[in-house]
Amino acid sequence: MHTITSITTHKGVQYTNEYTDADSFDHLSQEMCTQCYAFAFLKDDPAKGFIVVNNITKPGSYTPVGGSVESGEHPDQALIREVREESNMKVLKYLPIGYQKTTPQTEGGTPFYQLRYVCIVEPYGPFISDPAGKVTEIIFVSPETYTTYFNWGEVSDRLVKRAVERLRELV
Repeated sequence: MHTITSITTHKGVQYTNEYTDADSFDHLSQEMCTQCYAFAFLKDDPAKGFIVVNNITKPGSYTPVGGSVESGEHPDQALIREVREESNMKVLKYLPIGYQKTTPQTEGGTPFYQLRYVCIVEPYGPFISDPAGKVTEIIFVSPETYTTYFNWGEVSDRLVKRAVERLRELV
């Protein structure tokens, strides 16, 4: 099992992040799983790379497809919904690659989990916009050049490596 620890700051709050490789999320409390993100590869052309989206809240900032798990929703359902909403793609198959336990460094800060998946997708049709109007563009990036679009250091390197490894199990 591979684990990477990092410290980040978001909106003035410091967080401790512990990324861990995982082939299953069954051992995690579903209530603590608040976000899910996908390294989504096209069924007919996985060599094209994975989808990243440009979010209007941070112009020019790209991330893998994903977002929040809604109340009463299972994280796997959130994965499928988020991929559809943000890229107009249908998830055909998916596997876990790992999770990040994020703990706010505030008094009483409750940890939560961000789940990471690899998946095979196919388009429903052309991407126009997501329902929230936040995604302005989707592009495909190769595992070799993804750092041009986002770079989370050792964690993103590990995520991309795991996505490529587990992708072989899906194709």
